[in-house]
Amino acid sequence: MINEQIRDREVRLIGENGEQLGIMSVREAMKLAEEAELDLVKIAPTAKPPVCKIIDYGKYRYEMARKEKEARKKQKVVELKEIRLSPNIDSNDLNTKMNAAKKFLSKGDKVKITLRFRGREMAHMNASKHILDDFAESLAEVAVVEKAPKVEGRSISMVLAEKKS
Repeated sequence: MINEQIRDREVRLIGENGEQLGIMSVREAMKLAEEAELDLVKIAPTAKPPVCKIIDYGKYRYEMARKEKEARKKQKVVELKEIRLSPNIDSNDLNTKMNAAKKFLSKGDKVKITLRFRGREMAHMNASKHILDDFAESLAEVAVVEKAPKVEGRSISMVLAEKKS
């Protein structure tokens, strides 16, 4: 809230250079802000009494936007990559999928391994669960199981995350 939007009776005022000006009425604070040709901005509305500061509001908004942009730039977005397997996968194909999973994990992404069943394969879901266990076991030195294998309709899936060393 800025200037006339502030409806509190008393506020704690901070000057334009950061000095404490004490507790005063909103009218007095507005008068001081107008004399300095700046805005009165409420920066801590939950405090008792609320804290207001005399600043250039346009500049304040610009600084806040810049800080927010910097914070977004520094954070890492973790993606979830999916690798699909079938119950009758060959060992060479499985190794290829494991290498792809290692590559994703080394980039910092999480990997969802999905074992999909079609038709009559559905009758032997439990017999094929070992494929996911073997997959997780072979990647044990670089990955940790974040979500254990779980049956979801026509598939069983689990999530692997990079192991923190």
